[in-house]
Amino acid sequence: MAGSGVGMKVGKSIPFCRPKFGDVERAYIERAMTGGRLEGGGEFNRACEQLLENQIGCARAMITPSCTAALEMMALMLDIQPGEEVIMPSFTFVSSANAIALRGGVPVFVDVDPATMNLDPAFAEAAITPKTRAIMTVHYAGVGCDMSAFTELCDQNDIVLLEDAAQAIGASWQGRALGSFGQMGAFSFHHTKNISCGEGGALTINDEAFAPIAEKVQDKGTDRADFRRGIQSKYEWLTLGSSFLLSELTAGVLLAQLESVEELTSRRLELWHTYDAAFRDRGDIRTPEIPLEAQHNGHIYHFRLPNRELRDALVAHCRGAGIIAPSHYVPLNDTVGGRKFGRASGSSQNTVECSETLIRMPIYNEMTSDEQDFVISHVSDFLDAQKLR
Repeated sequence: MAGSGVGMKVGKSIPFCRPKFGDVERAYIERAMTGGRLEGGGEFNRACEQLLENQIGCARAMITPSCTAALEMMALMLDIQPGEEVIMPSFTFVSSANAIALRGGVPVFVDVDPATMNLDPAFAEAAITPKTRAIMTVHYAGVGCDMSAFTELCDQNDIVLLEDAAQAIGASWQGRALGSFGQMGAFSFHHTKNISCGEGGALTINDEAFAPIAEKVQDKGTDRADFRRGIQSKYEWLTLGSSFLLSELTAGVLLAQLESVEELTSRRLELWHTYDAAFRDRGDIRTPEIPLEAQHNGHIYHFRLPNRELRDALVAHCRGAGIIAPSHYVPLNDTVGGRKFGRASGSSQNTVECSETLIRMPIYNEMTSDEQDFVISHVSDFLDAQKLR
């Protein structure tokens, strides 16, 4: 029974996350090694890209070493100029902002919707200036932003729509895969994500006009892709780029994961719903709110406590029992880098509240019922002791 913790034998710790790897991943690594080609651009890279194109419905998918790399490719492809602005939520990972700041652009930090912790369309609209080049949505916890509103907003203002879909593989908005709405999207396959190859990412391109420049940016700014096709007799440096290719070893692991995306997502959702059933009816904490249009992927189960002191106490309480249940982002506009390289637009009240009160529960595909029961029981004991009903 969830919440009982009966029979649980706790080891050193219950981690926050733990990727599930198996025989298929090992077989693909062996195949890559015996194939003799370990650099990027090979068989497993191409297979991953084709599978993503089919799953997401994008015009082109490109496998990258990380989501950070995919975001940096976006900025290079847009040719962000010094002083140009990109609107994004303050409640996000630093890579969203770094990609823009590295090109001399200005990340403009906007408050989030307190229900979803996603970028609020009204706040984003208020932040638009003549310098605005793009809006970058971030689908927090695999829950889609209001992509209908953002698509309309960007079309009306003739600005580019980007999707930081780092946490959103297997999730959708109104039945359409996240990462397929903006001109470009970026996914993460980091150790902490639903689909993992340790380090890895993907760039999705929905505006085919970006595909030719994407190939050059990915391969050091050269036209080597055309050379390999036999279109060019030699290749040369044409534009700014970098080494944004993923090794075949890592791509082999990623392919096995992508082939199991439905199974992995289904298990993640089971765990998510078990947590939700345990904590949903406690009126003193704020559990996740999922819009009707959003089909999420169970990436994060979180809730918010009444104040920071209680949140920090619960984090420590869990740690004492060997449970890793962390908080999340610091508002980017309140960081040293955020103040130096970006600027805030409007209040960040909701972002601050989320940052100070949110806690994330451990969740991973091979989490046992006993492990989850122990977490629920231990957290419930704390909430009961604090009279949080």
